[in-house]
Amino acid sequence: MLLKTVTRTQGTTQALKDGTVKPRGFTFDFEDVPVLIHAFRRMVRGLEFDVSEMAITTYLCARAHGTRFTALPVFLVRAFHHGAILYNASAGIRVPKDLEGRKIGVNRGYTVTTGLWARSVLQQEHGVDLSRITWVLSGDEHVAAYRPPANVVSIEPGKTIGKMLGEGELAAAIGVEVEHPDVKPLFPNALEAGLAALRQRGHYPINHLVVVKDDLLDTHPDLAANIFGAFAEAKRRYIERLTSKSIDAPSAADRVHRAVLDITGDPLPYGVEPNRIVLQELIDHALTQGIITTRVTPEALFPRSAQHLIA
Repeated sequence: MLLKTVTRTQGTTQALKDGTVKPRGFTFDFEDVPVLIHAFRRMVRGLEFDVSEMAITTYLCARAHGTRFTALPVFLVRAFHHGAILYNASAGIRVPKDLEGRKIGVNRGYTVTTGLWARSVLQQEHGVDLSRITWVLSGDEHVAAYRPPANVVSIEPGKTIGKMLGEGELAAAIGVEVEHPDVKPLFPNALEAGLAALRQRGHYPINHLVVVKDDLLDTHPDLAANIFGAFAEAKRRYIERLTSKSIDAPSAADRVHRAVLDITGDPLPYGVEPNRIVLQELIDHALTQGIITTRVTPEALFPRSAQHLIA
């Protein structure tokens, strides 16, 4: 069985992409999509792939709107998001709480995963009332049926988040890169802040997971476990290289994984149970921020045949 698949090439998937790890009972037919978020949209709106990497908040939103795919607890990308928030140093922002009553830009849509996690940092660690901020979006949502809260607005035609931030029309922005003398990171020691949150409360955000079309999961009872197993073996090989420090020219992600490895022993745990804390945190913030309207359990996000799998 040939499965049309999209996932970017990175440490966790390298052995699958180069054929070193061969799946059991099927073959991945990888399609190269240079801009990965385009693949997310194609999967959400057209179910164009059998297996797809997917942003986790896009998955939550899509599932709430009845999209016919289901995730496996294969968490390919994780990151800390303290560094995703920039602010205008001339806007009178002394502490994060000063952002209340202001406008904050968000790159692309409100349901973008980086946006959810960055807003959670403002709320959970600094007591910011998210409802008192106007969120200005530069794009639309992958899930076309989604409707954001009333304090979420679209950018005016002809304007850009970066220019608005530099000129002080926005007090801050999430997920953008801006070269301007007044624009600075809200949290200068972002990685250290993220690692401290991991040590203190197990905060280690998930960005991307893997989804599979429901029709395939329904037709092939062993498929979820077999796909999980293939990704798990590829991850195991990556962790071996990471642990032995045998990766030539480590990427920024590799360096974060190494720092997390020293704290937790596994920077990329797969499975529901090892990730229960962060999955529950994700669901809570998605509810609070109006990305979903009905509470779900972590188990409900995954097929029954994969809920017990751990790697």
